[in-house]
Formats: sequence, structure tokens, C-alpha cells
Amino acid sequence: MPQPLHRVLDTVGQVVLGKERVIRLAVTCLLARGHLLLEDIPGIGKTTLALSLARAVGLQFGRIQFTSDLLPADITGTTVFNSKEQTFTFRPGPVFRQVILADEINRATPKTQSALLEAMGEGQVSVEGVTYRLPQPFFVVATQNPLEQYGTFPLPESQLDRFFMSLRMDYPARAVEKDLLNRLDTRRRIDSMTPVLKTEDLLRAQNEAQQVRVSDPLLEYVLDIVWATRRSERLAMGISPRGAQAVVMAAKAWAYLDGRDYCQPEDVQAVAPSVMRHRLVSRGEYTTLRREQVVEELLKSVPIP
Repeated sequence: MPQPLHRVLDTVGQVVLGKERVIRLAVTCLLARGHLLLEDIPGIGKTTLALSLARAVGLQFGRIQFTSDLLPADITGTTVFNSKEQTFTFRPGPVFRQVILADEINRATPKTQSALLEAMGEGQVSVEGVTYRLPQPFFVVATQNPLEQYGTFPLPESQLDRFFMSLRMDYPARAVEKDLLNRLDTRRRIDSMTPVLKTEDLLRAQNEAQQVRVSDPLLEYVLDIVWATRRSERLAMGISPRGAQAVVMAAKAWAYLDGRDYCQPEDVQAVAPSVMRHRLVSRGEYTTLRREQVVEELLKSVPIP
């Protein structure tokens, strides 16, 4: 693993305890220039993960608290009239940061959700006919509460597909939670964090991660997995071509974190559940199955090259 990225994982791991795999997958998502969706109940550590990752890589951080009355202009910004100069001036919104925490994204209306998702997909926003480029790197970490909770607007499948990766934090292990109770200073630890990676180093790492080689048999393996989701009786909708591309890009970034310039089947298996879980739609009687379980069973059924 490249040494600076190793320091990022260690630094974030000192704040987000007992979630080494989740942290590594989040860094993988950042390396692949994707956006991350964290799905879980409140109080699990989703915000802590996003904020500590931004501090560790030295990026500008912005937080948007999504509520039912949030407007698209509250995200993108608005044009205001300067009475002194008699001109209109654009006032950027919080989306003009390098790391955005979109907290509880499914509590906002679909119109407001789409304003952020447009920025994610295009890397720019348009306000009153004028296009403004967003800073690079641009990384969105959105959190989503369980849909059965009061006051949520579920993201449609087409918008979920815009997220590169989806993760669940889950409850910490009992010993880890006891450690958390013994050190109730998480916020102070985050505030005292110093960057361990420069922006130019991150941009270079993103470029190098995409140069990782993928053999033709491994591409066929990814296609076998993707087509297995499309043919599964358990699924009403399988993985799209964009989802298949995401699996390959994530496998490259995972291999890069291991210090390799080539991919192997284990890289695909490591990232596939997180890349695919939010893109799947269960069919009828199989809706009670966890999507991770469906992916894991599909991976077991596809021969490894």
C-alpha cells in the first residue's frame, strides 16, 4: 500500500474505531472518484467517518443537513443583487467544497435531492443559465436513514445508481463500544487531526489507481457476475453497465491500496457487495433478504477464473 494512504487509514481508524474494512472501502471510493452512500440508523458514526476522512486528506469540508423544507438553492447557491454596484453576484452554496456530507439525504424532497445528484454526476451546477465548475477532487458522502423511519423520501433506483458505493456501518463490537464509552472526546480528536495527505498527492493517487491493469479473463469474470444479477429469479433489476464499470474501477482502487499494479479476482470479490448492493431490486417474496446476502450468494455461484 502507498505509504501516504496507509497513514490516512491509520489516522481515520484512530477516530472511527473497529471499522477498518468500512474505512478502507470509503478510501477506495474516494480513489475511484466515486460518491459514497452510508445507510444505517442514526448515531452509528456515519458523520464521524465523513468528517475524519476529510480532515485526514486535508480537503475542504461542507455539511448539508437535509430537511423537508430544504430548497435546491440552499445547496447550489443563488444569485443576489448588489445594490451598490447595480449588478447580480453569484453566492456559492455549500456544495462548493471538496468533501460534502449530505446528512439524511432521504429527508429532503426529490426536487432537492436531484440538485445534489446533478452536481455529483456532472461535477458542475447551473444557476440561472450560468454553469459553475465544482472543485476537484469532489467527494460526496451521503447518509440515509432506514426508509421505515418517519419523514423519509426514498431515493429512486435511477438516483441510487449515481452513488458509486453503498456501505453499512452496523453496530460496533461490544469491546469497541466500551472503548468509545471510555473516551467521550471524539469531536476533540477530529478537531485536532492534521492532514496526512496533500491534495496533489490524492489527485496523483487517483490517476495512478486507474492505471492498474485488468486482464481480459477478469473482465469476463465481472461480466459473469453482472449477468448473473440480470438473470436471477430473486431480482427484479440487475446491475447496469454503469454498475459494471464501477465494479472494475473499485477493484482497481482496492488493488492499488494493496500496492499492486494489477487486479485479481479477490479484488472484485472484496468490492462487489458494496458497489452492487444499492443497485439491486429484489423481487416479490425475496424482498426480506438483505441485498448483501444476495450478492454474496451470486459471487459463490460464479466460477472464479
